[in-house]
Amino acid sequence: MEQFLTHQGEPIAQQGKRGVREALLRRLVELIVSGTFAENATLPNEIDMTEQFGVSRTSLREAMQYLSALGMVRSRTRAGTIVLPRENWNYLDPIVLDVMLTVGGDESFYSSLIDARQLLEPAAAAQAAANANARQLYLISQAFEDMVEANSRDNEAWSRADLEFHTAIINASGNWVFRQFASAIRAALLASFRLTNRESQSHEQAILTHQNVLEAIRMKRPEAARHSMEQLIGVARSEMTDALRKTRKPGELIKGA
Repeated sequence: MEQFLTHQGEPIAQQGKRGVREALLRRLVELIVSGTFAENATLPNEIDMTEQFGVSRTSLREAMQYLSALGMVRSRTRAGTIVLPRENWNYLDPIVLDVMLTVGGDESFYSSLIDARQLLEPAAAAQAAANANARQLYLISQAFEDMVEANSRDNEAWSRADLEFHTAIINASGNWVFRQFASAIRAALLASFRLTNRESQSHEQAILTHQNVLEAIRMKRPEAARHSMEQLIGVARSEMTDALRKTRKPGELIKGA
């Protein structure tokens, strides 16, 4: 019987006891996110899955409980376990986010995220231009300098600096709702920046658009800050769309499994 492999190309059972749970969870999420285990489809029975993955029933049942808590599957007792539609999934789980980036992401999720940013961040930039104190201006400037220093070859450093730049502006706005938004979905925002920046071909443009926002905030020009942030997020939307088009097609990651 064929055996499903992990993303590292090794049978899950060979990952070692400490790694089996995470490897199994990640592999199951990969199969669901990629569409190999399709929405509303019934998963293979427990015996077949333990043989295919090379794990114990206990490990498999624990993984299924975790997936159930994520809203990805639902047990129907005798009828088996089904894969739930995407609108039920908890996209903010670290494993789900990481797999989405590896497999190719979920266009509706990232589009919704950029829509939310378009609604909130221009207003946050305008409020930051009106309200930011010296310490907050320093944090925004430092995050920008970190972006410049990171350069296009270090996607992780670039993405984290990009996130810190936007977070610093949101914090400087003095708006509690904006700050809660950024804190609540920080992991999702970072995943969004990683996806966009990974495929970005316009880092010089990105530096320029961020610099325009920074200068408007420094000069205490709220409307200029709002407009500059709108332009910045417009570029991010375009690059994110391009990135999603370039990512792997569903199932490509796991061919040969």
